[in-house]
Amino acid sequence: MGAGGRMSEPNSPSPIPVQRVPHTKPPFTLGELKKAIPPHCFHRSVLHSFSYVVYDLSLVFLFYYITTYFSLLPSSLTVLAWPLYWTLQGCTLTGVWVIAHECGHHAFSDYQWLDDAVGFVLHSSLLVPYFSWKISHRRHHSNTGSLDRDEVFVPKPKSQLSCFSKYLNNPLGRVLTLAVTLTLGWPLYLAFNVSGRPYDRFACHYNPYGPIYSARERLQIYISDAGIFTASFVLYRLVLAKGMAWVVCVYGIPLLIVNAFLVLITYLQHTHPTLPHYDSSEWDWLRGALATVDRDYGVLNKVFHNITDTHVAHHLFSTMPHYHAMEATRAIKPILGEYYQFDDTPFYKAMWREARECLYVEPDEGGSEKGVFWYKNKL
Repeated sequence: MGAGGRMSEPNSPSPIPVQRVPHTKPPFTLGELKKAIPPHCFHRSVLHSFSYVVYDLSLVFLFYYITTYFSLLPSSLTVLAWPLYWTLQGCTLTGVWVIAHECGHHAFSDYQWLDDAVGFVLHSSLLVPYFSWKISHRRHHSNTGSLDRDEVFVPKPKSQLSCFSKYLNNPLGRVLTLAVTLTLGWPLYLAFNVSGRPYDRFACHYNPYGPIYSARERLQIYISDAGIFTASFVLYRLVLAKGMAWVVCVYGIPLLIVNAFLVLITYLQHTHPTLPHYDSSEWDWLRGALATVDRDYGVLNKVFHNITDTHVAHHLFSTMPHYHAMEATRAIKPILGEYYQFDDTPFYKAMWREARECLYVEPDEGGSEKGVFWYKNKL
């Protein structure tokens, strides 16, 4: 682990002890990291960015067009064809989701209005409230690793675990927990702030008057809600015209795959036994931004526009377009040293391992840094 190492052997029954991410003040500055990156990596090209939109949407329509011929297949092949379509379409739409996410970071072009227009259309089509999530996600980037102010996947101390946590700390419980998280985690977060930071009252991404947003941001929340309403109305009309089964097969199941990957990617980027979290006495922006890990999803790295294996660079320079992130990562790795974390464990194995080992956070017993919290699993 660290600087490109592996956390554990693929077939090892238990993890090999690893060196934690350094939690002390880094010996480099953000400015020094930026100087190490070639200047062209920060250039946002409208044509280059749109080429990915056109490519992804072309695949989306191609996969849909192929489904129009499924009725000609023998029933035995249809049973195989639909799951293949769901997988390919779900992965491709996840790439579309990532492009919209990039728009929210103003990494798509030099024009904020264009970024917001593209992001709004793409995210609304995937039932994501674009501006609502853009705002909360911006705060996540501003407070990454903070137990007090981070917005999503904020780990709890042992004292705040639910009373039934110990009953889920077994293989069957982990399967159930992961199944619920991957299928319902995203809509529950948007609607009820599940896994988000605690607020003093009910928090919801669809509520313009909720505690997540300020008065000057309310109009954007109304616009986001209008986008969701419009997309939902289109789906309603499609149900009337084509039937519920058609909408579920063509759109619904691929969307479930998108949501599952979105939750999984975010979870694995910020959950790892070697990553620290900080309370307000220790947290600062740079150490928080470095408390994340790059992962390897194989061929899906490209399908997901490298949001998976360049996440550290993304947290340091979020307005950098994704097509320069690999070059930027290579440029800053020598400076980051042990502060750079990469784990090439297959994502499905990493998901299970993190669900087993990262149950809550606590400072080390007897340690001097009471504001530095580490993942633990002893209930």
